[in-house]
Amino acid sequence: MAPSVSAHSLLQLFLLFSLFFHSSFSARTLNDDQSTLFHYHNGPLLSGKISVNLIWYGNFKPTQRAIISDFITSLSFSGPEIQPSVATWWKTTDKYYHLVNPKRPSSSLSLSLGRQILDENYSLGKSLTGEQIVQLASMGGQSNAINVVLTAADVAVDGFCMSKCGTHGSSSSKGAHVKGKNYKFAYIWVGNSETQCPGQCAWPFHQPVYGPQSPPLVAPNNDVGMDGMVINLASLLAGTATNPFGNGYFQGPKEAPLEAASACTGVYGRGAYPGYAGELLVDQSTGGSYNAHGANGRKYLVPALYDPSTSSCATLV
Repeated sequence: MAPSVSAHSLLQLFLLFSLFFHSSFSARTLNDDQSTLFHYHNGPLLSGKISVNLIWYGNFKPTQRAIISDFITSLSFSGPEIQPSVATWWKTTDKYYHLVNPKRPSSSLSLSLGRQILDENYSLGKSLTGEQIVQLASMGGQSNAINVVLTAADVAVDGFCMSKCGTHGSSSSKGAHVKGKNYKFAYIWVGNSETQCPGQCAWPFHQPVYGPQSPPLVAPNNDVGMDGMVINLASLLAGTATNPFGNGYFQGPKEAPLEAASACTGVYGRGAYPGYAGELLVDQSTGGSYNAHGANGRKYLVPALYDPSTSSCATLV
């Protein structure tokens, strides 16, 4: 089973009352006993220069596509940065690489925006299986790439809203071989929950379906569905980088692991607790809540990442 941004929450009774906060988890941090279980399982991490290819399935406005593409660009933005930034947030993943190979800190991951593929005619219909998600993901590059499938608000995907808001995994590439062996490419799928389940997959920008009720925050890019997708995509990118093939860094069972971001789901700022995202920054002109600056003047809300050097959830604010 590919790790998802929600499935393993079903294993935790503690989370039943607040299922699906942010991507179906409630806000929490790791206690000492849990943190000792978060460890490296001796598998490869993604490293080197990797292109993030975006496969847009269904109808997305150009302005919506720009929210996601600017976020990917922000991960390794080299221009003048306003802090806190998305690039600074992403640098937390470097600590995983340093622990695996402290003698080669340069072996970490560098992400860049790759191809963008549009499938606006719903070539596989409006109800997709997991196998069809992999089929769509294979449209992107299958070497040195992460292929991200983004489904529109009117597309149903197996398990979407019921047990997950997105997922990541890997698949064998057809025709691509490395030293005589099939090459695996990493992929991510995230759905737009705006009309189907924003209370489950777009919290804190929508009233939650379960758990403590608090007023929703204003989405920083004025799009609940897309800003929710950014949160889920950010979480899954961190999981893909540090546990791409199911034997990297994670806590718990391999079939439903807690990963770099999902171990801290629901935490966005200091003082977070179930139903409260934490202390965040607020755009005075729009009222949007955020914790990271991005490329092209963007503002984003990104999840806390588990910091292996401190055994705690690290936030930008």
